[in-house]
Amino acid sequence: MDCDKKRIESLGLGECPICELGLPEMLARSMHEGRLEFSISTPQAGGKSEIIFTCVGTRPGKNGRPNISQVKSAAKEIGHEMNGHKIIVNKSTVPVGTGGFVRRTIETTKCGNGTSDVVSNPGFLREGQAIPDTLQPDRIIIGTSSDTSPSRLLELYRPLG
Repeated sequence: MDCDKKRIESLGLGECPICELGLPEMLARSMHEGRLEFSISTPQAGGKSEIIFTCVGTRPGKNGRPNISQVKSAAKEIGHEMNGHKIIVNKSTVPVGTGGFVRRTIETTKCGNGTSDVVSNPGFLREGQAIPDTLQPDRIIIGTSSDTSPSRLLELYRPLG
């Protein structure tokens, strides 16, 4: 899910806006196999998902600290569309304590009776090496106060060894 309609339309046509070796082929194969779809709709994307990865920009602000306004916006959108139990996985580079901020934001904006666990799962991706870094990670870090979310993420990551 992305709020950039042009990007989603481009991806839906199989056009890859990111320069990563092997990514256009992976995109085409995953779309052909029905394992990947794109949306500008939070309800459509989040409603089908048990695990929601938030991967948003956190460029440094004027004070040098990461700007988490996009993290807050994503948390509000997720809160508005809560249905059932969701595991919210933050992949963005954020300050310590952001998980609690995301949890509180979701709780104060949720309209339904859904529940959520918030997990920090930083990505260690190098430009031009995102696919190997994702599929053959040298480490996976999972941080949460939940008792059940780590096992669900370990299950998700199990095929990566």
